Amino acid sequence: MAGEPRLKKTRNIGVVAHIDAGKTTFTERVLFYTGKTHKIGEVHDGAATMDWMEEEQERGITITSAATYCQWRGNVFNIIDTPGHVDFTIEVERSLRVLDGVVAVFCAVGGVQPQSETVWHQADHYRVPKIAFINKLDRVGADYKNVLEQMREKLMACPILLTMPWGEEDSFRGVIDLLEMELLLFAEKDQGATVSREPVPESIAAEAQAARASMLETLADADDHLMDLYLNDSPLTVKEIRQAIRRACLNLRLVPVFVGSALRNKGVQMVLDGVADYLPSPLDIPPVEGVNPNTGETERRLADDSSPLAALAFKIQMDQGRKLAYVRIYSGRIKEGDELFLPGKNQAEKASRILRMHANKRERLDTASAGDIVAVMGLKNASTGDSITTRDRPLLLESIIFQEPVISVAVELKTVGDQDKLVSSLERLSDEDPTFKVRNDPDTGQTIISGMGELHLEVLVHRLEREFGVRANVGRPQVVYRETISAPAEAWEKFDRELGGERQVGEIGLEVSPNPRGAGNTVRVEGKDIPPELRPLLLEAAEDALRSGVIMGYPMLDISVLIRCDSYIPGLSTLLGCKLACALALRQALNKADPMLLAPIMRVEITVPEEFMGEIIGEINARGGSVEDISPAGGSSRIRANAPLAAMFGYSTSLRSATQGRGVFTMQFSHFDKVEDRKK
Repeated sequence: MAGEPRLKKTRNIGVVAHIDAGKTTFTERVLFYTGKTHKIGEVHDGAATMDWMEEEQERGITITSAATYCQWRGNVFNIIDTPGHVDFTIEVERSLRVLDGVVAVFCAVGGVQPQSETVWHQADHYRVPKIAFINKLDRVGADYKNVLEQMREKLMACPILLTMPWGEEDSFRGVIDLLEMELLLFAEKDQGATVSREPVPESIAAEAQAARASMLETLADADDHLMDLYLNDSPLTVKEIRQAIRRACLNLRLVPVFVGSALRNKGVQMVLDGVADYLPSPLDIPPVEGVNPNTGETERRLADDSSPLAALAFKIQMDQGRKLAYVRIYSGRIKEGDELFLPGKNQAEKASRILRMHANKRERLDTASAGDIVAVMGLKNASTGDSITTRDRPLLLESIIFQEPVISVAVELKTVGDQDKLVSSLERLSDEDPTFKVRNDPDTGQTIISGMGELHLEVLVHRLEREFGVRANVGRPQVVYRETISAPAEAWEKFDRELGGERQVGEIGLEVSPNPRGAGNTVRVEGKDIPPELRPLLLEAAEDALRSGVIMGYPMLDISVLIRCDSYIPGLSTLLGCKLACALALRQALNKADPMLLAPIMRVEITVPEEFMGEIIGEINARGGSVEDISPAGGSSRIRANAPLAAMFGYSTSLRSATQGRGVFTMQFSHFDKVEDRKK
């Protein structure tokens, strides 16, 4: 197979975590220890290599996923550093779609936090093998055993501990390799680059032996071959143990776990070894599948340079006014100047340049091959989720599903005459970010932008001014609602009218009823002697009508529609007449079915000192929320609750005031639901 040795040594990985777990700090050490950079950039100094945007440097958070590459033990790692803030979950979603493995970073104090759960389940959806790094073991309240337990309970994962700490909190000095049973120490003189191995200290030898025995038991349960050796008391070599861990990791049965402190330069190299030893190469994952648009048949493409091209554009970025498409190549190769084909849009493009990215720096390539993650210039019509193939061998790969925005604001220009500039700038930003939507309000004439949260929209408005020179005023946030019905109803409509000089006739009856919350919309057509070409028109009419609700025009959710077409009269009834009758009948039925608004409900997690817990719970209840769970969190209490988004605007200020600045919270979209009336 062409390129097989290269592919065996390739790892396409992402680094994911909750905000402030130390993900970017960890990535900076990876780049330093692999020789990609010669100086460690610190997040708190605004000097992190991967946080290159001005917004990221000022705020000290990752906003956009950044790609880089490095080498370790003869392997090439293509790395994507993803955001940890819930408002930028799209960056994680589209990265996980194209990655083969994940390094999940957890805070030893905070444990498994909300965004950790979100990205973990996203990785589960795409069946991406994972390894974990429990970070910040030097912090007060660090408890790696508690994190392991939370991984079991919250993530339904089976962690297997491969390194354990020597010392705790301020006395954390090194890690113990449970496979080799050696103590690893990291030299301070060169920021941890030099690793020395020593015998395990007697003071912790018994605990380390017990941890190793537990590791082997966990591994034996997950790997049949090792189980046979283990039960027969056969001596196990480190090589056999590593091979068993790799098999179990690739089969998603185990999650290898490492410990350390990225900021203190301890334990990171063991994670790099873990990436090389346990995470998959492009050859270890199943061949990519897609649908041939010409035949409708499913086809598979092997990870091979000589196979037909199959690639996916997973991220679009505007770069100095030009569109940069980040592309994962699953099979085949792309050469500079090649004609590429977008089968989903039936359009041909030219790869004018191929770039290997290192954050915002670039290296020009002549060719990119299977297994590579590169940026391609020249794909003017490409969007996130587009398949890229050749015209003679098209293939539609599974696309990327994006969440709908939950919050909107109106933007107005500060300078008259910049309207065209505003429109083009917003179009470019929405090209980059599929969760950012732009529309014009027909009643007020205002430009409305929608996104995943207040921070999301705030960052985009700042980018408007910084990158495009458009200064805008922003209105108060408005919640994006949905509509549904609460009762069944029926309607019947006869349409008989002359349109465009032709008589259009149709007669349709239908029933609507509520679906369970979260079930989505279902539309069925029943009737005798319905022309084959009429059925899709009736489905289209119903789906179009459900896009705009009867209360405030929001999309309608969780509705079952049964269309009855028993009165079709050949020679009299017309296709257009039946379609229009269906649309009118559905609007009638929806108005009769007790329509109601659904508000976005947010999943909120609040960490506060125990003395403030009663007051915080009281305020959540006052805002119409409901507390789901309360658990200890390293000397504080962690409160999990659901609350309507409309009631949570400005909550960060209220929380700081109520807890003397000691409380923190995270919030992410959970679902749409009815909000019960509450006393003001």
